[in-house]
Amino acid sequence: MTRKTQTHETRPTLCHADARARERTRDGAGRPNNFSDGARSKIVGAAFETRAMTFLQRQRLRFVARNVVCRGGEIDLVMSEPDGALVFVEVRARAQSRYGGAAASVAWRKQQRIVRAAQHFLSAHDGAMPACRFDVIAFERGRLLWLRDAFRADDCAGDC
Repeated sequence: MTRKTQTHETRPTLCHADARARERTRDGAGRPNNFSDGARSKIVGAAFETRAMTFLQRQRLRFVARNVVCRGGEIDLVMSEPDGALVFVEVRARAQSRYGGAAASVAWRKQQRIVRAAQHFLSAHDGAMPACRFDVIAFERGRLLWLRDAFRADDCAGDC
């Protein structure tokens, strides 16, 4: 009577997580990730802000301020139109367009923070209230998308 012995060979797992984890470690070393650590992402973010500012200046907007910070939020760029209207610009960049992409990442809460920072900026200057607009410049896979008048202060009026 012969008895078959079982061999311990590697079989594919039912859960694909193990295989995907191996692929990530194999592929991850060769792929640059621009958004991996804090210090590097600040440098990358500043580069995208510079690209956005250059683009807007080519569109005849004048640079006013950059990285306006207050307790409630931050504005990446403040520009002005030739007619004197202020443009508060949020710059967003995403390596991939998952979860809606860069433009969709400017959600209601972020809009509140931008409006709050804009109010702070306006209160600290002149006291004159020029016409204002909130734009978003989104970079997805290197392409620039300019959303003029992306949202209004009234859209988040509840807590602003």
